[in-house]
Amino acid sequence: METRGIEQMFDFQRLPSDSLILLLLLLYSPVGLCLMLLRIFIGVHVFLVSCALPDSFLRRFIVRVMCSVLGLHIRQNSPRLRDKSVKLYVCNHVTQFDHNIINLLTSCNTPLLEGPSGFVCWARGFMELGTMAGSRTELAETLHGYCSAPGALPLLLFPEEDTTNGRAGLLKFSSWPFSVADSVQPVAMTVKRPLISVNVPEASWLTELLWTFFVPFTVYQVRWHLPVHRQEGESHQEFANRVQELLATELGVVSTQITKADKAEHIKRKRHTVPHTTHSNLGARPRTVAQGFLGSGPGAENPRVVRMAQQVKEVLPDIPLSVITRDLLQTNCVDATITNLLESSEQYHTDPAEGATSGPARSQIPTTPSVAASSPTIKPAAKSFGRLPADRHMSLQERKAALYEYARRRFIEKHGLEEDS
Repeated sequence: METRGIEQMFDFQRLPSDSLILLLLLLYSPVGLCLMLLRIFIGVHVFLVSCALPDSFLRRFIVRVMCSVLGLHIRQNSPRLRDKSVKLYVCNHVTQFDHNIINLLTSCNTPLLEGPSGFVCWARGFMELGTMAGSRTELAETLHGYCSAPGALPLLLFPEEDTTNGRAGLLKFSSWPFSVADSVQPVAMTVKRPLISVNVPEASWLTELLWTFFVPFTVYQVRWHLPVHRQEGESHQEFANRVQELLATELGVVSTQITKADKAEHIKRKRHTVPHTTHSNLGARPRTVAQGFLGSGPGAENPRVVRMAQQVKEVLPDIPLSVITRDLLQTNCVDATITNLLESSEQYHTDPAEGATSGPARSQIPTTPSVAASSPTIKPAAKSFGRLPADRHMSLQERKAALYEYARRRFIEKHGLEEDS
């Protein structure tokens, strides 16, 4: 599978970056606000109608027409491909209302995996499982029992477990949804809307709903695919990968190995990364800045920074305090600063004042010939930044081992100990 840049799979800014589209959005804003207030009033009636009518073709048709007034336009291709005998639908995940859209086309249930249960869960159209399963394995067993019950409605699951913008690639499919049933029907969904992004990470469903009411319209395109059956001897993960490739081909995107956890980690790093910061060393970690340091005085006057700088100085005594302090103001983390300084290709020279202070003390320490002869040459930085996490982990272990050996030799030299002690 191809791995595409994670930045291309998500829209981290809701507003457009193009100045012309942004100007059009500003001109449309008064109309959008009035439209949003009107649609909120209409949306309450849509909710009441959907609660009052029983689940049937008539209910889905009426609610679908009323949703078009709310700006939700639904199109589906090849509805005859939908197999009524299949108990499991799998779909790519674009917005927080994908399950509602599919439910307007056919009767199905989507279990609530995360979030509060109760009235909010029911109002959003999710199915409560009673007691939440402790693990995905227990959840799959519960859903398998549900599908085995006669007369049960089909299940709709999202193997990506999180949303993307739907334009670049698919998150890696989890294997547990494909252990629920041996036959699944893939559903490909694309979402388009003018002026703003279809979703933004970490936005609540209520925020997304208000933005949906704000824009003129949102078009959901649903394409049904022929059912796919698990082959003999095929594992659940292999089955998931095969369906992922099939959906990616149908959508015209790529199937990636990026998981939900990778997305969460990227969002976490992006939240703490200083914007518009460039680094000369591409191998160094992203440097962050804490909000507490933005409004404070010079780093040297901050007792906390001074204390952390001394901790870094004890590990890396040859690096000037000014360089350590400058990096600490960006990272606010001792470990991150040590890693950045170790990975940096710059050559640091000890400050004259520090050398003069430490000079007499070092002259009084006897130096053993064995230690002096084997003055260590430490090159803890990796030659290149590993592409795989395992390579980067091994590089980190090598740097730690080199740093430990370097500190041990300096301790022996400082206290005049023998090499074997």
